[in-house]
Amino acid sequence: MSVLKITDLHKNYGKIEALKGLNLEVEAGQVYGILGPNGSGKTTTLGIILGILEQTSGSFTWFAGKYGDNPRRRIGAILETPNFYPYLDAVSNLKIVQRIKKSWDDDLDSLLHKVNLFERRHSRFRTYSLGMKQRLAIAATLIGNPDVVIFDEPTNGLDPQGIAEVRITLQDIANSGKTVIMASHILDEVEKICTHVAIIKQGNLLATGSVGSILSSDTTVELAVNDMSKLKDILAHIPTIKNIVQKNNFVECTVTDEKDVEGIIRKCIDSGLLPTHIVKRKRKLEEEFLEITKETA
Repeated sequence: MSVLKITDLHKNYGKIEALKGLNLEVEAGQVYGILGPNGSGKTTTLGIILGILEQTSGSFTWFAGKYGDNPRRRIGAILETPNFYPYLDAVSNLKIVQRIKKSWDDDLDSLLHKVNLFERRHSRFRTYSLGMKQRLAIAATLIGNPDVVIFDEPTNGLDPQGIAEVRITLQDIANSGKTVIMASHILDEVEKICTHVAIIKQGNLLATGSVGSILSSDTTVELAVNDMSKLKDILAHIPTIKNIVQKNNFVECTVTDEKDVEGIIRKCIDSGLLPTHIVKRKRKLEEEFLEITKETA
């Protein structure tokens, strides 16, 4: 089922075009990452679909119109910095969110367990680390048992431990069956969390699909032998190899078929070359992102 459909969405700020005809569709159960550099239009997109900003033109539809003009009760969201009363504890702050959402059946202890804050539930918000504040905000989005949760840069500004904690929390939410939409410029986190991704730059959609389909099947190989000049000559004559680059102590190349790596090593040995360094790795989302966005620079 389509949870969100965005059609030809435009947003202008005077002469500045923040969104230039954006088209996206998010299906139920997906963990959908909207990925792009700062200023690409990610937060503008979230602001529009949440009714905070008004689009210049285009349209969007939640839940295929199932909930009419009031779909927001089925959506939980954090945009930018989470704000709570600093002198209140986690439970009291969540009770305020309950009153705002008119939701009274939430198991707050269970929510706090889910975001790993139960032991600190009676501590004042101002004593929380940045990561704890973010996790409390995530708990707040789950009040009312929404079908969709939306996060804008959920790991921004966190230290490595905070990033890992938030990532685990988001994965748990996704595993519970909810649809997750997150905007981020941190590619590694999107790759670890998301099932689907849209890459946008300067308001334009550059690529969209499952994370697996965005990532190419190419394998990057690092090789070093006792005669680097001869190695480069051998690699240059293999049709499945491209992007041969001399690094400090090895040659890096891209192999379009991973099964050919073993054949390349065998060819080196048959030519009297002794491999001293062999590393192969699949392309990461970061590399694909840089490649895709470079093409539009």
